[in-house]
Amino acid sequence: MSYTRFAIYFVPVEDPLARFGASWIGWDVNAGKDAVQFDVAGLGGATATPRKYGFHGTLKPPFRLTAGQTQEALCEAVATMVSRTAPARCDGLELSSLGRFLALTPKGDASDIARLAAACVTEFDQFRAPARDAELKRRRSVGLSERQERLLTRWGYPYVMEEFRFHLTLTGKLDAAELERCYKLAEARLPELPEPFFLDSIALAGERSDGNFEIIQHYPLLG
Repeated sequence: MSYTRFAIYFVPVEDPLARFGASWIGWDVNAGKDAVQFDVAGLGGATATPRKYGFHGTLKPPFRLTAGQTQEALCEAVATMVSRTAPARCDGLELSSLGRFLALTPKGDASDIARLAAACVTEFDQFRAPARDAELKRRRSVGLSERQERLLTRWGYPYVMEEFRFHLTLTGKLDAAELERCYKLAEARLPELPEPFFLDSIALAGERSDGNFEIIQHYPLLG
């Protein structure tokens, strides 16, 4: 399949958390197809924004391939990287409100995950086409700090390196009442969250012509 963009994600596979994520979001990013969403009034609206990406934690944000690079070369580069990269870990995951949206976030020291994300951002940047003017304008419209502006200019995204915060997104932006409602709904349906949490694989994801992302391949971290 031809993909318009690529990304490096963490995506759980064939475990209770993966099944929860697909049923919560309504899109199974591993299978590349719709999932039967929890039968909860309003959940489809609350999850409409993250649905196209599936249940995931971003390590390198979506990017278009630069001229002269191919999907095959990108796959080879990911395979080479994981062969010498160790898994990351933190104390666990927890349900959190991040501003106006819900996500699962690391408990305790997340520097090991940040180390892995920084490696993904830098090592695969040779494959990233420069961000388009419209994308840069959209990123800047929210108001970036001076450091975030430099990161946007260098890496095509403002929330990388020390600005990175690992999270597995559960909703789009919600008002306070809906945020509280969705928090309770997610809390009641979440499986037991891992303690500790091991990020022991990464996934190459591709954006299809319909705008939805699907996993091209999972890669265990072997370093």
